[in-house]
Amino acid sequence: MAERTAKSYEIDMCSGAILPKLLRFAVPLMCSSMLQLLFNAADIIVVGRFAGDNSLAAVGSNTSLISLLTNLFIGLSIGANILASRFYGAGEEEGMRQTVHTSILLSLISGLFLAVVGALGARTILTWMQSPPDVLDLAALYLRIYFLGMPATMVYNFGAALLRAVGDTRRPLYYLFTAGVINVILNLFFVIVCRLDVAGVAIATVISQTVSALLVLRCMVRDGGAVRLELRQLRIWPARLNQILRVGLPAGFQGILFALSNVVIQSSVNSFGSTIAAGSAAASNIENFVYVAMNAFYQANVSFTSQNLGAGKYARIRPILLRSQLCVVVVGMLFGGLATFFSPTLLQLYSKSPAVIAAGRNRLLNVCLPYALCGMMDVMVGSLRGIGYSVMPMLVSLVGACCFRLVWISTLFQHPAFHTIETVYWSYPISWVITFLAHVACYLWAMRRLKRHLEALPLRAEKSSCT
Repeated sequence: MAERTAKSYEIDMCSGAILPKLLRFAVPLMCSSMLQLLFNAADIIVVGRFAGDNSLAAVGSNTSLISLLTNLFIGLSIGANILASRFYGAGEEEGMRQTVHTSILLSLISGLFLAVVGALGARTILTWMQSPPDVLDLAALYLRIYFLGMPATMVYNFGAALLRAVGDTRRPLYYLFTAGVINVILNLFFVIVCRLDVAGVAIATVISQTVSALLVLRCMVRDGGAVRLELRQLRIWPARLNQILRVGLPAGFQGILFALSNVVIQSSVNSFGSTIAAGSAAASNIENFVYVAMNAFYQANVSFTSQNLGAGKYARIRPILLRSQLCVVVVGMLFGGLATFFSPTLLQLYSKSPAVIAAGRNRLLNVCLPYALCGMMDVMVGSLRGIGYSVMPMLVSLVGACCFRLVWISTLFQHPAFHTIETVYWSYPISWVITFLAHVACYLWAMRRLKRHLEALPLRAEKSSCT
């Protein structure tokens, strides 16, 4: 019965029509990501409305730091997803079993490491980041409690990545929705009734994260399929760990580098004053919804490509890429266009100031409207990672996006004629185009190399039989 239930959630990525299965994979994942954003927004809304501006600043100021500290380990979960997809596609049950158990234990170790770093180093790190003195104590308290929930957060992320490897994106959505509802209810209870301020928001987050992690573990323990987890078999297989790190570490470092480059961009935005900064921040929050909608097809592309590579279905790799690009362009243009068209209404949710709304609309016009370019770039990265290349897309992204933006800000932006907020915003779409084209060149080279490798296999087999 358990095995039949597990199979009903899985997707056969290695045969049949690609597009319907891509959509079946990506849509629940898209909904999960958007729900996560909505629940995160609920944290900020509750603390802002019922605890005050200082508490709002304390919670909001931690967002970039949390992303910076967790991106590396989120990258490792991508490595686990790719490796599990490959073994599942190849039908290698033992490799799949080792990957599942190594990944879950790795998630616990990663989470415990982050918990120690966050609990012991919160105040020091916030001081290095020049957190305002009037919110430093509240921000440090929030960060310490938040990071105590990191083991649960990592378990959920790795568990969900393993479920995605077999095409199951629905159950993680159900678990995330359950945990999110609990988070909102506990936010209101701890902040309004118990008056725990930022500590209440952090405690609610930790509890909801723990619920989502327990649901994923329960699912995997009871699963009768490829992602079955037996707690007594938790251990690290060095070969599997090495494979996860080879793919996951470059992905994680890429996330860190993007976060650091965005800090520099943000400082340039801040130089235009609080009105522009507020409008940019509001627009950025709206952009996040467009980004996660497109990112679902990046993750679908990774899983589909990895499975078909493992199964030896090489002819399906290019059609998977083309259909993923089609989906991401449609979603990016549709959502980006809607966000820009309805920007006056959407931005009013963040501010009533006409100047802030105008500043936010300016960013959406320059960054969100062409956001499909970013999705196209990410899908190319997904294909490269899916066929086994992880360092290459990291280096290309580093040069094409991160370094380009830094050079753009330090050269063209410094010229009086181009010292405008629009010049800052243009660095995004231009860097996306440059990086996308570079990734296309890398992909064509990688596919030619794969083709030569496949053509050489019969010759090697023939020589072996002759000897």
